[in-house]
Amino acid sequence: MKNILRVGSMAGLGLTLMAIYPNRNDVTIDTPGNTDWASYGGNKAGNRYSTLSQINTGNVKNLKVSWMYDAAAVDGKTDRQPEIQCQPIVVNGVLYGNTPKLKLFALRAHTGEQLWTFDPFKDKTPRYSQNRGVLYWEDGADKRILYSAGPTLYAINALTGKPVAQFGKNGEVDLREGLLDNATVDITKLSVSATSPGVIYKDLLVLGATVSEYGDAAPGHVRAFDIRTGKIRWTFHTVPQPGEAGYETWPKDAYKKIGGANNWAGMVLDEKRDMVYLGTGSPAVDFYGGSRAGQNLYSDCILALNAETGKLKWYYQTVHHDLWDRDIPCQPNLITVTHKGHKVDAVAQSTKDGLIYVLDRDTGESLFPVEERAVPTSGLPGEHPWPRQRFPMKPVPFARQVFTEADITDRTPEAHAFVKERFLKTRSGSKFMPPSLEGTLFFGIGGGAEWGGNAADPDGILYQNSNEMVWDLKMADLAARNAEIASKGKTLYQTNCAACHGIDRKGSGDAYPSLVNIGSRLSGQDIQAILKTGRGRMPSFEHISEQDRSTLVRFLLNTETKASETDDQHSAGRPTAVAAKSEYPYIPPYINNGWTRFVDPDGYPAVKPPWGTLNAIDLNTGEYLWKVPLGEFPELTKQGIPITGTENYGGPIVTAGGLIFIAATYDERIRAFDRKTGKVVWEYQLPAGGFATPITYQVSGKQYVVIAAGGVKNGHKPGGSYIAFALP
Repeated sequence: MKNILRVGSMAGLGLTLMAIYPNRNDVTIDTPGNTDWASYGGNKAGNRYSTLSQINTGNVKNLKVSWMYDAAAVDGKTDRQPEIQCQPIVVNGVLYGNTPKLKLFALRAHTGEQLWTFDPFKDKTPRYSQNRGVLYWEDGADKRILYSAGPTLYAINALTGKPVAQFGKNGEVDLREGLLDNATVDITKLSVSATSPGVIYKDLLVLGATVSEYGDAAPGHVRAFDIRTGKIRWTFHTVPQPGEAGYETWPKDAYKKIGGANNWAGMVLDEKRDMVYLGTGSPAVDFYGGSRAGQNLYSDCILALNAETGKLKWYYQTVHHDLWDRDIPCQPNLITVTHKGHKVDAVAQSTKDGLIYVLDRDTGESLFPVEERAVPTSGLPGEHPWPRQRFPMKPVPFARQVFTEADITDRTPEAHAFVKERFLKTRSGSKFMPPSLEGTLFFGIGGGAEWGGNAADPDGILYQNSNEMVWDLKMADLAARNAEIASKGKTLYQTNCAACHGIDRKGSGDAYPSLVNIGSRLSGQDIQAILKTGRGRMPSFEHISEQDRSTLVRFLLNTETKASETDDQHSAGRPTAVAAKSEYPYIPPYINNGWTRFVDPDGYPAVKPPWGTLNAIDLNTGEYLWKVPLGEFPELTKQGIPITGTENYGGPIVTAGGLIFIAATYDERIRAFDRKTGKVVWEYQLPAGGFATPITYQVSGKQYVVIAAGGVKNGHKPGGSYIAFALP
């Protein structure tokens, strides 16, 4: 059937633009050659697969830039734009995405011309968060874009860019509403957003949430919102409440004080089965579970829920009583494989620690053998490590599991000696070594797999990118630290900031920057604004009082006075470790040293390459077809070192043209790989890092590939553009 698109006029930002939209009454243009990218992940199964083949292995070398859209300019460029992780969508020839500062926009997908923009923070205090995509829904003439910015879910008219007044309150729903029954907690102070866009089932939006990972974490409920009204139609409690299955896997009334176990990475939908499949994260707090003895269902689980009712059909827990922040990091992938001579509809889930679970979509049973093995249980005082964990036998892990002496970098003798000295001072030998005061060097805290996910073709081949970074995890006794504290500002820092930026304020490299001498880069007013609005991975800290934020700023600038040191420790906002006595927020007795990458003295990964890979895995057999390095450090290549691969954030897409497209790498390039061989057949140096997942679509018979080049992440220069490629 031919797609009939009609052209009408539309005003946007003071300009009159001709926009291609359906159901307009002006001029009709016959365009038989359109193929959309209509959902996050390419389709509701999360395959990131396209049937398009106009761009193929034979001509991809001719790919050129077709258009660029400067999304950062829409925000008003600043010295440091946030990054873009958005995978846009294309529906009826219109591309929808968001700017670095979360403005929503609509473009002509074949030219990049802007049709309209929507500012979620107009006349409001911004509450920045990551946004990895948007959703489209229509019912006749009613066409909506649903997306989140900060703690708010928006329904926006897809034709005009105006809020849908009938949805919530003038197009807005507060994502914090309905999360807590605890009347003593002010929900407006909770940190809640939705970094991934969920799925649409009929007139329901099924959505997870991103919450804090500390003692003030909101519950990780999965909820279904009525797309027409914004009202909650059903809720699934990931930390079960009395009378619900799984309640016995926690201490009594844990749901009143334990948050997290949330779906932040997205979900997929099987419309034939009316089932939603998703993964959950670790429970709060990361790295110490003394307050949550038990298996902790339904944290770290692959879940199958009825899309109409939210009723649980089955669960599969990948990590029991998680102490390592091993969230399910990406959408599942719904595939069909041939297993023992029969076609089986399966769900494939990749993990942070480099594993792939391939489960029967109807039963949740693993298609390949999985062993339960005894693991170390010598945890911190008050801890309750689970004595057994799961180890899939097939496919074998796509990332290293345990850091051994044989893995230590040999890039230079000096780098080898530096890493070995630290290695010999830490505990090792198991990926499930409980966190300790001595410290442990781990793989898998930052992936393995990450939020960019993977792609699968109709033959059951999964294409997965992976990180091979070592993380340095060391715990500290918070009471002992607080005994040394000479100021309230330091107490606030230890409670609110140290878990990411480190107790010594040195950060963890580029992901969590050093706050030492921050006054040389930012003014007190700048820091105050960031604490209030958030930026990048850092959430808004509006949940602590303005007085406490000011005290924290003075501490960071080393200007704290005796007057501020004696401020009332019981001031409004998040309790300090010294003052806290209530059950919520929970203040753990031990705190981690921040999310700290372990690198050699020159800043390169502490292990032998590869440091990032792209893998092709046949899920019919569980065997690898190929594994290749993904990304490079040009300066090392010039020294004659073979391609090392780099840390990578963003995911792949795969096409019927025999190609895999992926950016994601430290070297700021986008590449096309031959999906049969893993050979690079095209690459392009982006103006900034493409830390997002590309899309491909066709308008009027011409195929395009688009990537968001936002930069910023891991210390890269900022960008803010969407770049489209096509054949000449």
